[in-house]
Amino acid sequence: MLTASSRTHLLTGVRVAEFCSVAAGPFCGMLLADLGADVIKVEPPEGDALRQWPPLTAGDSENFASLNRNKRSIVLNLKDPADVAVALEIIAGSDVLLENSRPGVMARLGLGYPQIKHKFPRLVYCSISAFGQTGPRAQEGGFDLTIQAASGIMSVTGEPNGDPVKCGVPISDFSSGLYAAFAIAAAIVRARAEGVGAWLDIPMLGCSLGVAALQTSEYFGTGRSPGRLGSAHPRNAPYQRYRAADGDFVIAAGNQKLWIAVCQVVGLPELVQDPRFLTTTDRARNQHLLRELLEARFKLASVDDWIRDFNEGGIPHARINDFATALADPQVQALGWVMPLSLPGGGQTRTFGSPLRIDGESPTVYRHPPALGEHTATVKAEMGSGKVK
Repeated sequence: MLTASSRTHLLTGVRVAEFCSVAAGPFCGMLLADLGADVIKVEPPEGDALRQWPPLTAGDSENFASLNRNKRSIVLNLKDPADVAVALEIIAGSDVLLENSRPGVMARLGLGYPQIKHKFPRLVYCSISAFGQTGPRAQEGGFDLTIQAASGIMSVTGEPNGDPVKCGVPISDFSSGLYAAFAIAAAIVRARAEGVGAWLDIPMLGCSLGVAALQTSEYFGTGRSPGRLGSAHPRNAPYQRYRAADGDFVIAAGNQKLWIAVCQVVGLPELVQDPRFLTTTDRARNQHLLRELLEARFKLASVDDWIRDFNEGGIPHARINDFATALADPQVQALGWVMPLSLPGGGQTRTFGSPLRIDGESPTVYRHPPALGEHTATVKAEMGSGKVK
């Protein structure tokens, strides 16, 4: 266990009661915990379902560990009135309640916001759900895959003539967790200044559409839904994946200066004055032809050769890394983002820590991901007799 730094613990003194499972809610809770919030993860007797997801190390889920570091776990059966009373006492001592159940579930347990807001007027109550707390689809459940489909994200992901595919990372889950953490931090400021809490409604569908701002604005401006472009960009070129003699890479020449640099590097200076490629709009309109011209040159040399030339030419570029290569990148190593992590069963692993830097320091792993119910006795002792205050 590493020592927590007060420099990075901007949320010291904030307590969060987390009633969440799987991804969006736990990710939000971890973001708050990384910054020093005391996050008490309230789990059912069977635990967060993510605890069962492989890979398992010494019996502990690496997936669960990646979203639940720096938290404490208490087991409560919320169908038992005695345990509901304990939950209410935890809430009474908390600044934030975070939940990601389907709308209505917390209310049936006696823990819905309308039921408890008068007892805890300073409470920031954050609800993450698939479609939001109101509206015709509010009662529907959802997961990252279904929200990617419903939001339009899958319609713009994949090759132009291929099938629609989901983004390779759970963007709907994690963007919702980010929106929730941002909203919670803002609401805490008001709660502490004015003594007024809030009910934060975080719909995964809305968050997914929110991070698709370039796509929605394209539709609003043209009346046409954007389509799949593979790695290409609708408004910039050359700005995509290209094939060299021995593999693939990407370049992103997003302005005129960089376009001129690309022409110099590939030995095609005449393209700068070619009427088909004069402006960014021209190049985007004719990017299929442009790709053919550039790839004819790129296939004459290796990825290493082109990476060297792009570096010398100041052109933004990247190899297409797998995660093993990405995590071994010298920049990742220099900034210490990969951290050792002890698992509750005694196993040792690594985790990708917080990428933030606060006054030159990164938040640390100061508490291992908890075993199921590891802190039940401790938390109950902190709460006192178990009776609601």
